[in-house]
Amino acid sequence: MKELLKRLCSIPGVSSWEDRVRDCVMDVAGQYATELRVDAMGNVIAFKEGIKATGNKLLLTAHMDEVGLMVRSITDEGYLKFDTVGHIDRRILLGKRMLVGPNLLPAVVGLKAYHLVSRDEEKSVPKLEDYYLDIGAESKEEAGKQVNLGDVAVFDSPPEIFGGSLLKGRALGGRIGCAVLLWLMREELPMDCTFVFTTQREVGARGAFGAAFSVKPEVALVLEGASAADLAGVPAHKKSCVLGGGAVLPFMNKGVIVDRGLFEMLRTLAKEQNIPWQLCENTAGSGDAGAIQRTAAGARTAVIAVPVRYPHTPATLADASDVEAVVSLTRAFITHLSKED
Repeated sequence: MKELLKRLCSIPGVSSWEDRVRDCVMDVAGQYATELRVDAMGNVIAFKEGIKATGNKLLLTAHMDEVGLMVRSITDEGYLKFDTVGHIDRRILLGKRMLVGPNLLPAVVGLKAYHLVSRDEEKSVPKLEDYYLDIGAESKEEAGKQVNLGDVAVFDSPPEIFGGSLLKGRALGGRIGCAVLLWLMREELPMDCTFVFTTQREVGARGAFGAAFSVKPEVALVLEGASAADLAGVPAHKKSCVLGGGAVLPFMNKGVIVDRGLFEMLRTLAKEQNIPWQLCENTAGSGDAGAIQRTAAGARTAVIAVPVRYPHTPATLADASDVEAVVSLTRAFITHLSKED
């Protein structure tokens, strides 16, 4: 599992540029899927027959894309001005190494030097338009030969083992879900399952919306990341989601209320099978779950998440034991659902 996850997290896949991640997913899923296709949004839809024929009853999904930057203009001096793709905290950008465009051109995020900053500027977070990408070009013409407007940039942050049992890298929130689904596809499944690896989640769950219309499931299980709160300065009573605490079971956020029956099923399964689990008081957005839940006639939707520290940064952290808990609980969910009429 760790090698699969490291492989997935080493591939750039900013929203709408998921091609290389998709190729990897297709390569692995193609070994086990009964049917495999890519839809108009670029989602990978893999159907695998199980022991019990249930058709499209169950959809399991995770997203392939990640946040990044998109080049919107080139200055006369050869610097690249950009917008963010997905939510990125501007405070973490300065000095970050990036890879730009399809050729993964090395770059660094630049900003006005500190000794030139005024007292008022020192008290505020720089505006996005103040940043730029430096690729070492000396003119607009030179930069234009290497980069096109609309090219995207991804954090240059190879995945690695960190602190013993932790995984460090970018895009862990989505790629862990992809790795779990690919891992489970290798097994003999108790029922038919449709595995969907979605695009453009970080810019509004656009891929999931289209995929759910195509599959039209009765039940959907979304695997994603949940922001861990075990951080310095956070009061103990607020640390409801921590690394090493097991699979996270969100019950609502700004865009979705999880199906109550499926939530109770997951919680009961975790308790009965001694799978580490934890609740999460708050997650920021609805993600793919919100899009799937209200697609077409609707679908009963639940979420299993892995806790991650520092999401949407070059150094997101996750615990291997939590990944194992997500695998176990997802497997238990499929098995239990296969016994329903």
